[in-house]
Amino acid sequence: MRPARGTGKPVVRLERVVVRFAGDSGDGMQLTGDRFTTQTAEFGNDLSTLPNFPAEIRAPAGTLAGVSSFQLHFADHDIATPGDTPDVLVAMNPAALRANLGDLPRGAQIILDTDAFTKRALTKAGYAEDPLADGTLSSHTVHAVPLTTLTQGALAGSGLPRKDAERSRNMFALGLLSWMYHRPIETTERFLRAKYGRRPAVAQANVDALKAGWNYGETTEDFAVSYEVASAASAFPAGRYRTITGNLALSYGLVAAARQSGLGLFLGSYPITPASDILHELSKHKDFGVRVFQAEDEIAGAGAALGASFGGALGVTTTSGPGVALKSETIGLAVSLELPLVIVDIQRGGPSTGLPTKTEQADLLQAMYGRNGEAPVPVVAPATPGECFTAALEAARIALTYRTPVFLLSDGYLANGSEPWRIPRPGELPDLTPVFATEPNRPDGSFWPYLRDPVTLARPWAVPGTPGLEHRVGGIEKQDGTGNISYDPANHDHMVRTRQAKVDGVSVPDVAVDDPGGDARVLVLGWGSTYGPITEAVRKARAAGGSVAQAHLRHLNPFPANLGAVLASYDTVLVPEMNLGQLSRLIRARYLVDARPCTQVTGLPFTSDRLRAAIEEVLHAV
Repeated sequence: MRPARGTGKPVVRLERVVVRFAGDSGDGMQLTGDRFTTQTAEFGNDLSTLPNFPAEIRAPAGTLAGVSSFQLHFADHDIATPGDTPDVLVAMNPAALRANLGDLPRGAQIILDTDAFTKRALTKAGYAEDPLADGTLSSHTVHAVPLTTLTQGALAGSGLPRKDAERSRNMFALGLLSWMYHRPIETTERFLRAKYGRRPAVAQANVDALKAGWNYGETTEDFAVSYEVASAASAFPAGRYRTITGNLALSYGLVAAARQSGLGLFLGSYPITPASDILHELSKHKDFGVRVFQAEDEIAGAGAALGASFGGALGVTTTSGPGVALKSETIGLAVSLELPLVIVDIQRGGPSTGLPTKTEQADLLQAMYGRNGEAPVPVVAPATPGECFTAALEAARIALTYRTPVFLLSDGYLANGSEPWRIPRPGELPDLTPVFATEPNRPDGSFWPYLRDPVTLARPWAVPGTPGLEHRVGGIEKQDGTGNISYDPANHDHMVRTRQAKVDGVSVPDVAVDDPGGDARVLVLGWGSTYGPITEAVRKARAAGGSVAQAHLRHLNPFPANLGAVLASYDTVLVPEMNLGQLSRLIRARYLVDARPCTQVTGLPFTSDRLRAAIEEVLHAV
């Protein structure tokens, strides 16, 4: 512990901190969390975030259903999750306190806006008594701060109406937390002036509230110490970094795939949570040859994207689970036409409308089998927000090389969560240039649209209008080679098996196994966004003396060629999933191994402590 510069207050050094901002969905908690994240990234910490907000556009104010929160875990070392429990909770009203209090460990700090703890607000949140006075918070360190009053005082000369001034209290809270953890606020000040550039009085009010919060922390006696979490620069490979969300990384990956393939990128999409951010982002990049079509419905979006692929573009359609159901016939058509198409599914809680703003991994079997007939489709799943970039490139590689639709399975946790991401150099990106048919491929000068590459089994991709390459394609079964309509039973059997063989033959890297001692008998196998919680849980289990191996699948169809041998090397395979055991079913059916599911469908990611307990239970049983 040392004194802070200029204040005389001691500074406590910490290795890691988990902060959660919580309030009404109109209190700006997502903006506050995002700005604190940006400041933390600028400082050089490793970080991971978990935004959590209601599905309603404006849920009833002051109720538990209307609480929105943003959790940030930052550290001086490599971390993989947003943290299991908050060390600090900033609660803007009683509902925010009640909704999150159960997640707090003993001794956690709580910063409350006491102005919001009125009798009416307490009743709406379900409190019979004031938790500030009845001992409910006795096991925590409580900082009762009149945020609203202090914000109004700081903005007394702003000329803003009282209600408008109160809206800046989230910036006061951000300034206070920035002081507590030595976060730089200059970037946020520039952001606010740019965001409210057309309303300079509002911009100045937010900046003044931000600085007032900082100064309050520096001068009040209620906060006796501040905290310092050193930079995590040594935990990262050298390079240029930025903080990025999964949806933004995926958008950039699609743009990069189009540039690396030399094709135009066409997005045919319909807005749906939590995939809409990709539609919004790609609409900004016309300069990179991106064309965005917001269709009237999911079916039209997929049809337009497939039409773009037929015309020689990189066709992409984005959606979430309910939209995949509507797109299924068009995806089957893409299988039959054997054209490249990238289907991005940002998974969310279901069934039907389900939990639109919550996360889940329950679309795996839908991606694998959710079409009529035998319609195999490769499936790729990123493990982290930053990996959404490389997953987009990989999905495009497979689609363009093998002339097939490809599913890219992200989810709400990855889509909205963020982490530091090393910006790749152009030379590190793969060459995705496709080979188009330019001349007839038969000795008699004719063109057969289904004359296949002997290695990839891909058919030639002929852009409509190319002289001499006139051909006909459609959804009815085609004769192999000629593409003519065929009802011949033997030909249909051959085409079905050939399309399956093409997907089975997609080249994917071997799955890597993390087994430091080489003597583990238990393997934890994951896919998608479970990577972070599994990684933290495995680290904790090993720190406690357990010997456990870890492997994570990025390719789910086809599976990596070495997966069977890897699974056979362990007595027990534990498969954590945010569904009821979809991957474990596939693993048990394909490899006949003891794949034990560890499932959760709460709309929230696993905690590492939950998975550590599951791992230790299995370790004690083997």
